[in-house]
Amino acid sequence: MNNISPRVLLIRGMLAGLLAGVAAFLVAYLLGESKVDAAIAIEEAGAHDHGDESAPVSRALQATAGLGTGTLLYGVALGGIAALVFCYALGRIGRFGPRSTAALVAGGLFVTVNLVPFLKYPANPPAVGDPDTVVRRTTLFVLMIALSVLLASVALILGRRLAPRMGNWNASIVAGLAFAVAIGIAYATLPGINEVPADFPAALIWQFRLSTLGIQIAMWTTFGLAFGFLAERALVPAVAPKEAVQPAS
Repeated sequence: MNNISPRVLLIRGMLAGLLAGVAAFLVAYLLGESKVDAAIAIEEAGAHDHGDESAPVSRALQATAGLGTGTLLYGVALGGIAALVFCYALGRIGRFGPRSTAALVAGGLFVTVNLVPFLKYPANPPAVGDPDTVVRRTTLFVLMIALSVLLASVALILGRRLAPRMGNWNASIVAGLAFAVAIGIAYATLPGINEVPADFPAALIWQFRLSTLGIQIAMWTTFGLAFGFLAERALVPAVAPKEAVQPAS
């Protein structure tokens, strides 16, 4: 492999993140927006005493340009961060090539940044949640992300230290179990949040949460595939063509 500047990988990671943002936008628009519209309709049906309040931004603009801008910027930012993680992980987590390392980084970040916090504090559609507790809910969610990333880092360090004695496979299993136990303790320690109204359709909440998780799966899958391809093109030198053998005079 070539010794290459992290800046090159950072740019390629941001490009892959842009592609991942496009994939996330498509999934969010096709699967998630209908659930948001249904939740907004329920919220507006229950708010009879507010009169006619025109939103500063139309719903159509929110669902198209606003959603697209948000997902693209989010994808580019996460792509840059994931590229930096890739630079550190390459060659340090085993004998994996660029594509395999990119897939592992994408999968690990999806689990730690999205899946683990989601299982504790799942996303809710509009009309669900007390406006007075938004700061508390946001703080707990960010805290869960920080704990997940921290515990995953500790598990990686544990696995690397156990590998010489136990082997990579057994060390990975022990580190994964330690991470799962630590996350379980965090789940039990942190307070839960349940502000779903009793009359809110359970099916709508379930569908909204699945679509939210699907957006993240589409983003990280696209990033892992795209960045793995781009990183390999940058790191693995092309095979030089064989020189033509001149016939002996």
